[in-house]
Amino acid sequence: MMTNSSQEVPDLAVAIGPLKLQNPILTASGTFGYGEEYAPFVDLNRLGGIVVKGVSLLPRLGNPPPRIMETPSGMLNAVGLQNVGVEAFLAEKLPYLRRYDTKVIVNIFGETPDEYRRLAAILTAVPGIHALEVNISCPNVKKGGLTFGAQPESAAEVTREVRDKTDLPLIVKLTPNVTDIAGIAQAVEEAGADALSLINTLTGMCVDIERRRPQLANVTGGLSGPAIRPVALRMVWQVLQKVRIPVIGVGGIVTASDALEFLITGASAIQIGTANFIRPSATTEILEGITSYLIRHHIGNLTDLIGSLNTDPIIGTDLEG
Repeated sequence: MMTNSSQEVPDLAVAIGPLKLQNPILTASGTFGYGEEYAPFVDLNRLGGIVVKGVSLLPRLGNPPPRIMETPSGMLNAVGLQNVGVEAFLAEKLPYLRRYDTKVIVNIFGETPDEYRRLAAILTAVPGIHALEVNISCPNVKKGGLTFGAQPESAAEVTREVRDKTDLPLIVKLTPNVTDIAGIAQAVEEAGADALSLINTLTGMCVDIERRRPQLANVTGGLSGPAIRPVALRMVWQVLQKVRIPVIGVGGIVTASDALEFLITGASAIQIGTANFIRPSATTEILEGITSYLIRHHIGNLTDLIGSLNTDPIIGTDLEG
C-alpha cells in the first residue's frame, strides 16, 4: 500500500510466466502494424510490449477488398493475415523495434503444424524478440480447413510443435468460436504454453441490403471492438477457473475502465486492438487511466489488484421490494 498517493507512483510491473513487463499494456496483433506505424502517436518505450502483426513463413497478400467494415460498437475485418513474411520481418521490421526499451512479442501462424514449428525455430534466439504468441485461429489445411484452435487435440499439437523448438516465453492465442474454451485452454497448458491470450475475434458478417450482397468480399470476417468485450471478459473468467498459467485479456478494451475489468477479473495483462484505429494514442491513455485508478484507491502494486474480483453472493438486497 502507498502511504502518500499524491507522491508515490504505483508499481505496474507484471509477469506473464517468464516474461517480465514494465506494465500490463500490450498491443493486439494486427492492430498496431509492426510498431513503427504508431511511433508518431505513441511513445513505444512506455508500453509493456508490442505484439506485432502476424508473421508467416512466406509473404501473404491477404484477402481482396472490401475487407474492413464498421459495425455497431465494433468492426468486421477479413484482412486475411496479410504480412511481409518472416525473412522480411527480421530484415526490415525488427531492427526498428530494437531501438526501443519495450518487449517485442512475435505473433506466428501457419497452415500446418510443421509451419508453426519452422517459424519457432527461425525466431528463437533472434536478438530483440522476447516472446512468441501462437495464433491457432488459422485453418488447418490437412484437416479440411478446421481451425487449429477448434479442438483440444489440434490446439495442443501446435503448442507442442512450437514448444519443442523454442525456449522463448510461449503465449497461445485462443479463438472464441468454440463450445468449450476452457477445455482447449487446459489442453494448451498441458502441451507447454506459458500463458494464454484471449479472445481472438468472433466470426460475423454484414449485408448491403440495396445490393443484396455481403459487405465483405470474404463474406464473413472477425468481429472486434466494444461489442465483444462482455464475451471476452466472461471467457477470461471461465478459463482462469481451469488453468494455472497467466491469461492476457483481449477484446473490446477502449478505456482504462475496460482494462481494469479484465485485470480485476484476473487477467495479468491486457491487449488493446480496435481502439488503436479509433484513437492512435489509446494505449498510453489507458495506461495513464490505470495509474490514476491505483493512486485513487491507494493501491501500490498492480499485482494486488489482479484477480481481486469478489463473486460472493450479495446478501440482504431485496430486488423485489
